[in-house]
Order: sequence, then structure tokens, then C-alpha cells
Amino acid sequence: MIGRPMPARVRAAYRAEMRAARTASDGQARWRHLERAHIISQPWPWPHTANHIAMFALAVRRRDRREAFGQVVRIVVAAPGSALGRYPEGNTGRARVGLTQPMPIPADLAELLQSA
Repeated sequence: MIGRPMPARVRAAYRAEMRAARTASDGQARWRHLERAHIISQPWPWPHTANHIAMFALAVRRRDRREAFGQVVRIVVAAPGSALGRYPEGNTGRARVGLTQPMPIPADLAELLQSA
């Protein structure tokens, strides 16, 4: 959200998920943490974009061309979408999910975001 900083509690959860994604021992766990970080970051342009950059980097490391291409597209639209409040809530941010497809938000993240 433009002009509205990410609340400290939300930022801490976002950073924890991003850190967990970097340190997870297997690829599926890394994606799971990045997906959770994506849901948290959607309302804020820079964290949302940074999350897609991390997803792109993981896709490249795993040599997943489809995912990498999908992340390039998402990197381009993440900041404007967040700034304008036009993002599909709960969307995990992966290339296998449509850009505009809303998804259920996990209960713990829904509670966190509602408190923001």
C-alpha cells in the first residue's frame, strides 16, 4: 500500500518466511515459505516485488524455465498491482497459478493481515 509502511509484526513474519525459504533443506519447503511470504507481502509494493525476485532466483537455481518466465512477468506487475490495491488475495505467486486468481488465505496469515 502506497504510503503505508508494513507493520512491524507483519514485517517480522515476512522476514521469517523469507529467511526460512533461504535456509530450508529441500526445494518444496523453500517454495512453501516463499508462497507464504508472498501472501503476506501482497499489499506492499517493494516486499511483494522482492518476493517474486526470490521466486525467480529459486526457479533459475532449479532450472525451471516455466516458473522463471512466470516470475519475470510477476516481477513486472507486482509493484503496480500492490500500489493500486489490485492483487488477488491469497494467491501464492507461483507461475502455475493464474495472475488474477484469488485463493484461500491460511488462517494464521489471515489473522496476521487482519491485524495490520
